[in-house]
Amino acid sequence: MSRNHVRTNLLFARKFWGALSKSGTEALARLTDEHCLRVASGDLILLNGKWYVTHLGLLRVARRKKCHGIHVNMLRVSNPSKSRWVFKAIVYTSADCTGFVGYGDADPSNVSTVVRGAEMRVAETRAVNRALRKAYGIGICSVEELGSSAEPAQSRARASKLPPQSVNGNSGGPKLRDRLCQIIRQHQLDPNLVKSYATDFCGVKTLREATREQVETFVEHLADWAEKDRNALLCQLNSYLSQKEGAA
Repeated sequence: MSRNHVRTNLLFARKFWGALSKSGTEALARLTDEHCLRVASGDLILLNGKWYVTHLGLLRVARRKKCHGIHVNMLRVSNPSKSRWVFKAIVYTSADCTGFVGYGDADPSNVSTVVRGAEMRVAETRAVNRALRKAYGIGICSVEELGSSAEPAQSRARASKLPPQSVNGNSGGPKLRDRLCQIIRQHQLDPNLVKSYATDFCGVKTLREATREQVETFVEHLADWAEKDRNALLCQLNSYLSQKEGAA
């Protein structure tokens, strides 16, 4: 994108949100250059000093890149009676693309009060957004992925105290289990919630039923998401807290 577009984005950003920090200015310039996102069109939002892309912005990127299609499915772990929804989205960037997968969940505990009652749509949007961000290399979180509040302090404490746990069964193999434990330790994730997410991701009731290829895909997905956007990953993992407590 030209310097004029960068200047225009900076102009509108200062008009909407006031003075920007040096890091905020640099990040906006980079997003403008790499993804042609426009502040005036509602592609980006600044919250608490951090840039977030919008669903509309991601769809514009997909259209410019000539996205071949988006396929969305509701997963069986959804519980309509409790307004808990989980979706899987696959973005195909071309006719021969194998697809980029994203998962999204929503329930009354992790959505803003503004969208209470529309949890199904929020979950679907989150899944599509995560798949689009992965497909087109957009590292910043979408605003629709944010939960109703920051990660609870007790969740962080529990994650730091719990010992690393590996995948059950023999499907992973020693090196794969070691890699998963390393990711959990490095990013201070709750191993029990990671296990719950893994079973959903692989589409199995227990990880013993997952193939090695499925587990390998999950481990790579987890590592990639933890590096690019740990907060969004924590939001996803925390959605399994109610499920875990209900089973206790």
